[in-house]
Amino acid sequence: PILCFIPSNSNMKFCVQMTALIVSEKAACPLGYFPCGNLTVCLPQLLHCNGIDDCGNQADEENCGDNNGWPHLFDKYFGMPSHNARTKSKICLLGVFPDLCQCLDLELDCDVQNNPSFFSTFYNVSPDAFRGLYNLTRLYLSNNKISVLMPGVFRDLHKLEWLILENNNIHQISSMTFSGLNSLVLLVLLNNSLTKLDDICREMPRLNWLDLEGNLIETIGNVSFCSCNMLTVLVLQRNRIGHIHEQAFSVLQKLGELNISYNPIVELQVDHFDKLHKLKSLSIEGIEIGNIQRRMFEPLKYLTHIYFKKFQYCGYAPHVRSCKPNTDGISSFEDLLANIVLRVFVWVVSATTCFGNIFVICMRSYIRSENKLHAMCIISLCCADGLMGVYLFMIGAYDLKFRGEYNRHAQAWMDSSQCQVIGSLAMLSTEVSVLLLTYLTLEKCICIVYPFQYLTPGWRRTVTILFGIWVFGFIVAFLPLVCKGLFRNFYGTNGVCFPLHSEQPETVWAHVYSIVIFLGLNLVAFLIIVLSYASMFYNIQRTGTQTTKYSNHIKKEVTIAKRFFSIVITDSLCWIPIFVLKILSLLQVEIPGTICSWVVIFILPINSALNPILYTLTTRPFKETILQVWANYRQRRPLLSGHPAQHPSLTWQEMWPVQENCHMGTSRTTQVSTTYKRTQFSASFVPTFLG
Repeated sequence: PILCFIPSNSNMKFCVQMTALIVSEKAACPLGYFPCGNLTVCLPQLLHCNGIDDCGNQADEENCGDNNGWPHLFDKYFGMPSHNARTKSKICLLGVFPDLCQCLDLELDCDVQNNPSFFSTFYNVSPDAFRGLYNLTRLYLSNNKISVLMPGVFRDLHKLEWLILENNNIHQISSMTFSGLNSLVLLVLLNNSLTKLDDICREMPRLNWLDLEGNLIETIGNVSFCSCNMLTVLVLQRNRIGHIHEQAFSVLQKLGELNISYNPIVELQVDHFDKLHKLKSLSIEGIEIGNIQRRMFEPLKYLTHIYFKKFQYCGYAPHVRSCKPNTDGISSFEDLLANIVLRVFVWVVSATTCFGNIFVICMRSYIRSENKLHAMCIISLCCADGLMGVYLFMIGAYDLKFRGEYNRHAQAWMDSSQCQVIGSLAMLSTEVSVLLLTYLTLEKCICIVYPFQYLTPGWRRTVTILFGIWVFGFIVAFLPLVCKGLFRNFYGTNGVCFPLHSEQPETVWAHVYSIVIFLGLNLVAFLIIVLSYASMFYNIQRTGTQTTKYSNHIKKEVTIAKRFFSIVITDSLCWIPIFVLKILSLLQVEIPGTICSWVVIFILPINSALNPILYTLTTRPFKETILQVWANYRQRRPLLSGHPAQHPSLTWQEMWPVQENCHMGTSRTTQVSTTYKRTQFSASFVPTFLG
């Protein structure tokens, strides 16, 4: 971590990198640092509750569990002497009670799941169902089909402390529904169908815990909790809340835990939590906070646990000891790339990809190719693959820039234009490379399978196809930047700026777009490549067996098989993991962020790094060019030393079957008519191309 401070008599900021701070006994830890128990050592937020004893006395790993809620309720209300002094009786002490319920001591259980002998469930509760049960302390009405609770149905339950109504179909309640519940401390309305709240605590002055998870509530008004001044736990997660009134929580000054996670809240007001002075746990997971700032959480002086959608948000709550999540699997509090292996190999892979493709582009000028169109396709492919190297290089550069303090810049980085642009470059590289490989593969397939019917592509057609591929790639890559309203922050869902996988995509459009690209376009292209190579291999094997030179046929077939295998296997290694990842995300399977980071750094660039080797460096024309250069060099050495030159016996001519040999086949159509000639032609030129 890096500690920065500004002296009072200076405008300069001084930063030092350290893992711990030593302070005097009376001094407090600076913002973002927390003490190691009774030691004079302060550790940064990210080193607390990380599973490692960084303090040396285990103080940084103590009190890491979020004990707000249930433990507090039990200690306050059910750990008191009045509750411990009396042993719970095994018989019913209530007298008369409903036939469909079971009674034990002062508790009444009407939960169908806990009572298998029940043959029916409650659909409605009559106004007199609990009449006279003055001493009842706990009432369980879970897992029924109750839809309506009439006002006054609980009017005689003056000593009731727990009321459990989860997993019903209650769609409407009023403040008078709970009249008479003067002692109620726990109300659970989990998984019902409530749509609004109107002063819910009006008849429950001692209500301490209110659980409304899994309802259909859309708005929290200024009077929804106006009588809940004793409330310490409020659970509102997984509703449909889109708006919260700015004064909705103003009376909840004793609230210790608030959970509003996984609601479609559009915006949180800066002062929403100002009155929650005793809040210890705040959960706002699954909520995109576009206007997030430190001011939102500064009034929460006692906050010990906070839960966000993105770990990058933790930088806005540096005074909170435990902030989750502390990583997205790709980045950490300190570094854009959390894993040391990723930080090293991002440079290795980027260097291999960049220099490999640049080397091929430069070497093309030394290959005396008679087929300039094919050379143009290869150079275009290298340009596309080189962009992937540029993308990885930029990720590595920004990882160095943010080293040790990434969390301070994380949100700004993912929202920045730089992140959007380099993400677009990666997408452009991926799509153009896929389309070019598909085009080249189809050309080879048609040439080999139909050598006499194939017409050599002209300059205009080749240029048009290449231009169309690049234009389409630009549209696919930069459309999310142009249509911000539809895609929002499409590339900024993680620190590496690539939309491979996101648990919660920015918009439905972004989600559909990602699926169409990766599981639509790319999957179809991959299948075309695999099937085309399978067709080529089958055709060569079938025609090769008709030749008389059996031993030569075996050698050629082995060569072909090796080349086909290498090309198909690299495509498979690159794309099959990505397809599986996208399918699992569609099935809503939880995918660790670490997997995404390894896919982006190691798997996605496989084709970009290996294409120069497969399509140029290991081909016969390139090898013979290298031999020619070496022979020329050896020829010049004797001249420089005064010895007579020895002329090399190497004669070289490049043969590219996609155009040259196909053209040969077309010109010979009128001359060669026998099956033997055609078979000999097909089996002879393909090894030259593939080897």
